[in-house]
Amino acid sequence: MVNKVILIGNLGADPEFKQTKSGLPILRLRLATSQSRKDKDGNWQEETQWHTVVCFGKTAEYIAGKAGKGSKLYVEGSIKYESYEGKDGQKKHATSINADVVKLLSGGGAAVAAVESTEAQSEEFDIPF
Repeated sequence: MVNKVILIGNLGADPEFKQTKSGLPILRLRLATSQSRKDKDGNWQEETQWHTVVCFGKTAEYIAGKAGKGSKLYVEGSIKYESYEGKDGQKKHATSINADVVKLLSGGGAAVAAVESTEAQSEEFDIPF
């Protein structure tokens, strides 16, 4: 089975940096991707999708210091679906991308940072976002 996502897009906001109770760095990114499609009249329309990307450890620290709103990023990772109870008591759903590789394509020079996937998956934690 394969759960693999590759995205190239621009940050819609500055990254949100946090740490777990045990000190693991976590970075939350809002990434916009776009594609053009023809509508029923044959006119080109641009469609933008927003993705929540989460990276951990050294990658989180590195990207937090280099990327900002408008930066172009390459992201490889896997889709994660979660359900939780909201403050209003209602069941909520969230979809995010757990990043394995993040490449900064602009907004700080060409650089590469990779998540050590065992670091992110070996620890139980609550993401504080």
